[in-house]
Amino acid sequence: MNVPDDRRYTQDHEWARLEDGKVRVGITDFAQDALGDVVFVQLPEVGAAVDGGGALGEVESTKSVSDIYAPVSGTVVEVNNELGDAPQRLNEDPYGEGWICVIEPTGASSLDALLDAEGYRQLTEA
Repeated sequence: MNVPDDRRYTQDHEWARLEDGKVRVGITDFAQDALGDVVFVQLPEVGAAVDGGGALGEVESTKSVSDIYAPVSGTVVEVNNELGDAPQRLNEDPYGEGWICVIEPTGASSLDALLDAEGYRQLTEA
């Protein structure tokens, strides 16, 4: 399982990477593998306020429907609209082209509460 060291992770299997003061968000390789083939992604609206740990969207797969949770509190400033036509990108490239949204966080330290790569590896191996 792929767990890049340059991100932080939630216990709900989202990843977060700080980029120029904003946080890019996606689901992990573990999550996309557990979901199976993704067929639909409900993205948050640009401008939406999100709470860390609160739902910001949904992923529908051939197996189930799962919420996507915000790893940090803040405002959604960008969404990956290409997922509307190509939801399979979550399966094919969860850490690259399969990103979900970018959040402008309300507090910079909020990423510190998330798991580092090693902590996430331990969570998924348990």
